[in-house]
Amino acid sequence: MTSLNGARVLVTGASGRIGPVAVAHLRAAGAQVTTLSIQENPALEAERVLVGDTRSQEDVATALEGADFVVHLAALAHRDIAPAYDVYSVNVVSTFNVLAQAGAAGVARAVVAGSINAYGLPMNRHDVTPAYFPLDTDIPVDIADWYSLSKHHGEGTARMAWRQWGIDVVTLRFPHVHDEAALLAQSKQHEADPRAGLREAWSYLHTEDAARAIVLALTAKTTGAHAFFLAANHTNAPYRTEALLEAFAPHTPRLRRFVGREVPIDLTPARELIGFEAHRDLPVPTLDLPAEFR
Repeated sequence: MTSLNGARVLVTGASGRIGPVAVAHLRAAGAQVTTLSIQENPALEAERVLVGDTRSQEDVATALEGADFVVHLAALAHRDIAPAYDVYSVNVVSTFNVLAQAGAAGVARAVVAGSINAYGLPMNRHDVTPAYFPLDTDIPVDIADWYSLSKHHGEGTARMAWRQWGIDVVTLRFPHVHDEAALLAQSKQHEADPRAGLREAWSYLHTEDAARAIVLALTAKTTGAHAFFLAANHTNAPYRTEALLEAFAPHTPRLRRFVGREVPIDLTPARELIGFEAHRDLPVPTLDLPAEFR
């Protein structure tokens, strides 16, 4: 495992939800951090705090000066956060610009904030269900929105950068990431309407675990370009996973059975490639699925 002590790490999108927590974890590991954000954030604590646009060749070149590693978090992180053209173009151009410049500059490794939406179903406007459970990296893709398309194409950009410049890239397919209070609020929503979480496999990840995963992905010995799902080990729906799947996806094949509230996502690549296991499990009680949903 590579040490980050004294390493110079660029974090883009450092003012977002995961950014400040990731910066704190990186600095605790001994890294010297440069942040690049689209807007000022007085609360950011780093060796260099820059304001700029990840689509700008000049801004990214300045931020990359002396960098050993890159953590690329900058993105418009939802289908409806901005017009479709902006969501797609900002995400795709930013990822290309950062990885291309980092690769050409000889940066050894990049970690990219991917999304569970890369397989297309969570934001899909059609009546679709996953091809099977657990979700895994081979699951068929069905994309019907520009945000999911941007995250899917970002993974292709990562593979291109590795093949072209030899930069190792780990893309972390994050589920819904937030602090405990927000995740518990979502759990209450899933208690009232569990069907809503089906296409995301009722998954979640605490921001502290997301930051830990970033550090592990930077320091792992894995080479090449990899993209895989991350999640807490259990769902944030208060019902047993088998009961949920029987109620809301009865005709969807299950490649194995699930114990209790086990999240129906294959987390093996996260364990094997970067040694990640979520530590922050929500204090959600396990309930019987109400008869109205059965």
